[in-house]
Amino acid sequence: MSEKNPIRVFVTHTFAETDDYLRVFEFLESIDNFFYLNTAKPENVPEKGGLEAIKEELIAQIKECEAVIVLASQYMEKPDLVRFQIDVAEANKKPTIAIRPFGGIAATPKDLAARASENVEWNEREIVDALKKQARDEDTARWEVIDFP
Repeated sequence: MSEKNPIRVFVTHTFAETDDYLRVFEFLESIDNFFYLNTAKPENVPEKGGLEAIKEELIAQIKECEAVIVLASQYMEKPDLVRFQIDVAEANKKPTIAIRPFGGIAATPKDLAARASENVEWNEREIVDALKKQARDEDTARWEVIDFP
């Protein structure tokens, strides 16, 4: 993975940039030398065609990625649309990484956790390590370092 070969990531969305959706990119940006390309385009809301057009747009976006990040908060709000995105990812053999609801106020729904390739907390290192592992089969094998004053 380099600037010339970034990991292509799709983050589940409901055609809106929610707080958790934007937070994922804040976390990814905070890691030095981690390069990614966002294939999710929540602004591309089909104007005609109804539900079928929405599904076709999501399929096109997911097919471009290497891994899908599933936001548990969105899953709890709009389970049918997010479940469809997971179905598309599985049909296209794209690994899924579930991130529990922000703030630790709720657990990841059991059915989502069971379907995800990996489940992580809101921690930039965990998210990036999961992306590297699931998208490129890279094992970071990092150790947590604690600095004592």
